[in-house]
Amino acid sequence: MENQNKPQKNNPKYFNKIRFGVLTISFLIILINPFLNYYLHISFIQGWYQSLAVGKLWFVSPLEGIESLLVSKQFFLPSVIGMLPPVLLALFMGRVFCSWMCPISFLSELSDKTWNFFSKKKRKDLIILPKNLLWFSLIGELIFAMILAAPLFVFLSPPGLVGREIMLAVFFKTLAVEGIIVLIVLFLNLITRRFFCRYFCPLGGLLAFLGRKRELKIIKDDEKCINCGLCDKSCPMGLMPSKGEGKGLYCWNCGKCVDSCNNGAIKMNFNK
Repeated sequence: MENQNKPQKNNPKYFNKIRFGVLTISFLIILINPFLNYYLHISFIQGWYQSLAVGKLWFVSPLEGIESLLVSKQFFLPSVIGMLPPVLLALFMGRVFCSWMCPISFLSELSDKTWNFFSKKKRKDLIILPKNLLWFSLIGELIFAMILAAPLFVFLSPPGLVGREIMLAVFFKTLAVEGIIVLIVLFLNLITRRFFCRYFCPLGGLLAFLGRKRELKIIKDDEKCINCGLCDKSCPMGLMPSKGEGKGLYCWNCGKCVDSCNNGAIKMNFNK
């Protein structure tokens, strides 16, 4: 008789490959674009993911847009319109920018692959903090921005710094000292997987809040689940999809748990 507690290898593993492909393309856009702007004078795409112009379309990061409104105390209609696409994406699909497009996620995935290539030891989360730190990071960032009358996350956003450092390197042949923040964020991954993304990214907090009633969620099929725990071990955000946390605020729909489940008990589905 077949052992029901043994994971069966009948689930195609494709989410991680697709997601890493999307992350790679997203990173290449901000990597190659400055060279096109500077050397070939092709300006169809300008900027990076804090503020990105594609032709006449302008996309603005929601947090940076809110910061600018709070600091300037002026209603700038093009900025508000530019915020709508990412806001609608978060409302419908949750925090997918963080897991599928963010350059920090791409670099983190790249460092994971490098680690796995040279070491057989799996990384462990050495420091576990309360998940609600994410909300304190978001609220605190907005309060400090108003107190200092300066859009802090516009200048110190790790995802934004990646694009800015590339732009500075191409246009001015230099790097800004703030770029060390990116290195610190990547180093923290050695202590706890996606440490900054889990607890301290205010943009991630805002997108998670917007996506609290999202349509796209990680769903567990109780009838197929054999409680092997593989999905919980695979989650880079330290969540427990086996306990239904894939439906919660903190899940960013990366799909790693889907690929880890050999019985097809974990799926990414839209609400019916």
